[in-house]
Amino acid sequence: MTRTILALFVLAVAFAQSGYHQIKKINIGGEGGWDYLIADGHGRVFVSHAAEVDVVDTQKGEVAGKITGLKGVHGIALAPEFNRGFISNGQGNNVTVFDLKTLAKIGDEVPAGTNPDAIIYDPGSKRVFALNGRSANATAIDAKTGKVDGTIAVGGRPEFAAADGKGHVYVNLEDKSSVVDIDSKTLTVAHTWPLEPCDGPSGMAMDTKTRRIFSGCEKMMSVLDADSGKVVTTMPICTGVDATAFDPGTGYIFHSCGDGTLSVIHEDSAAKFTKVEDVKTQRGARTMALDPTTHNVYLSIAEYGAPQAPPGGGRARPSIVPGSFGLLEFGR
Repeated sequence: MTRTILALFVLAVAFAQSGYHQIKKINIGGEGGWDYLIADGHGRVFVSHAAEVDVVDTQKGEVAGKITGLKGVHGIALAPEFNRGFISNGQGNNVTVFDLKTLAKIGDEVPAGTNPDAIIYDPGSKRVFALNGRSANATAIDAKTGKVDGTIAVGGRPEFAAADGKGHVYVNLEDKSSVVDIDSKTLTVAHTWPLEPCDGPSGMAMDTKTRRIFSGCEKMMSVLDADSGKVVTTMPICTGVDATAFDPGTGYIFHSCGDGTLSVIHEDSAAKFTKVEDVKTQRGARTMALDPTTHNVYLSIAEYGAPQAPPGGGRARPSIVPGSFGLLEFGR
C-alpha cells in the first residue's frame, strides 16, 4: 500500500466516527427555561437560564458564579479585549453589560429593540450586535463604551449570527429562509441572500478562512459562500436543529437537535463536506456551545415530565422536572 493510499485510508477511518461521546453531566439546578450558551475558551461556560446567567467551571463541573436580576435571558456575547460580557434580555428589551472577571454588572441596561434574542460580538467593528426578534432589526452597541451606535432593519426575524472579523456580520432570517449580510462598520445591509432549499434557518457558524457560512435548517445544513452569496451545497442533519458550531481546529461542524442528536459534519475543503455521524445526546438538547480550546461541546438539558398547558390556555408542552437543569459535556 503506497503512502498516499495509506494516508487516505487513515483519513477515511478517522472520518467514519468523530469519537465524540458524553464525558460529563453537570448539574445546575433551579427552574425556568433556557436558550443560548457560550464557552470562553478558558474553562468557563456562560449559560442562559430564565432570569439569570449561570457561569459553569467545566474543570470542576460546578456553577462558579451567577449573574442575576435579568429579564428573560436569551444570549450572551463576550468581548474579552474589553473585559466585557453582554446579555440580551428578551423580556426587558435591553442588554445587560457585565465584567468578565468579577461578573458584576456595569452601568444601566442598554436599550435594544423588541425581544433581543441572539447577540454577538464583532471584533472587526468592536461592536456588539443584539438581534431583535420581534422588531426585525439589530441594535449595534459600542463594546468599549456600552453606548448604542445605531439600529439596522434586517427585513425579517433574525436568529443566530456569525462574524467574519473583517467588518461583516451574517444573520439568519428564520421567517424568510435567507441570510442578511450586515456591514458592521457602516451599519447598513450589504446583501440579502436566499438559502433555498434550506427552510427556517436557525443555527449559524462560519469558517472565516474558507469564507463558508453554515446554516442549520429543518433536517438540512446549507453551506453559503460569504462573498458571492451562493449556496455551495446542502447536507442532511438531525431533526429540530437549534444551534450550529464550527471548530477551526478540527474542521468539524456541529448541529444540535431537539430529537436528542448531535450531527457531526467534516469540512474537507471549501467545496467538499462529509457527514461523519449522528451522536446520541438527550431529548431536548438543542442549544450548544463549543469550546475551541478543548474542542468539547456543551449542551443545555433538563428532564421532562407530563405535558402541561401554559397559564391562560394554549398548547400543552412537556413540563420541566424541577432541579434537573444542567449541561452535558461531549468530547473525544
